[in-house]
Amino acid sequence: MPHPDATPIRLLLVDDHQLLRMGLKTLFEDTAEISVVGEAGTLAQAVALSEQLQPDVVLLDLRLPDGHGVEGCREIKMVSPNSRVLFLTSYVDDEAVFSTIMAGAQGYLLKEVSGDLLIQAVVKVAGGGSCLDSALAERAMARIKAITDPVAGTASTLSEQEQRVLAFVAKGQTNKEVAAAMGLSDKTVKNYLNSIFHKLNVTRRSEAVAHYLRKYSNQEPSFPRLAV
Repeated sequence: MPHPDATPIRLLLVDDHQLLRMGLKTLFEDTAEISVVGEAGTLAQAVALSEQLQPDVVLLDLRLPDGHGVEGCREIKMVSPNSRVLFLTSYVDDEAVFSTIMAGAQGYLLKEVSGDLLIQAVVKVAGGGSCLDSALAERAMARIKAITDPVAGTASTLSEQEQRVLAFVAKGQTNKEVAAAMGLSDKTVKNYLNSIFHKLNVTRRSEAVAHYLRKYSNQEPSFPRLAV
C-alpha cells in the first residue's frame, strides 16, 4: 500500500476514443496512487500536453488520427524527457512492439488487460520498471537478437562512411539532418541508407539502429524485460 502522504503518479491519457478515456479516468480515480492530469485525443495534443504538464507516465494508444504512436513516443521523450511511455493498444503486431521498444517506450499492453493489472503497470512504469506481455516480450527479444547479433547472418561489413551515417540515424536524425551534418546531399544519404539496409538485411531504420547499438557502439538496445 502506498504511503498516505505519497505524491500521486501524474498520468496523461492519450486515446482518440472519448468513451475509453472516460472509462480509464474513472478507473484511475478509484486509486489514490494515480492522478489523471490531462487527456488527449491526437498526437499533437499529446505532445503539447506532455511539454506543458511533464507527466510521470503517458498512457498512449498506438494509432491516432494524426499519426503513429511510435513517432509520438519519440516526440514526447524530446519535450518531456522524464516522462515514461506505456502503450495501451488493441494491436498485436510484432513490428509495432519492436518499434515502440526502439522508440524508448517502457511498456506495451493490450486493451484486453484487466483494470487491476493496468493500474499495476502504470505504478511499475512510474517507478522505473517496464512491462510487456510475456509472449510479446520473448518474440521481440528474439527478433532484436537476430538483427543485432554481430556473428549472425552473412551481412557485409559496413564501410566507415556508412557507419558514420548510421551513427547519426541512431541519434534520431532525419536524412536531411544527416546530410547537413556530413556535407552530403539528401540523395547521397538515401543511397548510403539503402546500402546499409541491404548489407544488414533489414528494411527499417529501427532495425538498422538496433544493429548499430550492438555492433558499433557496444550498447544493448533498451527494451522492457519485465512482464505484468
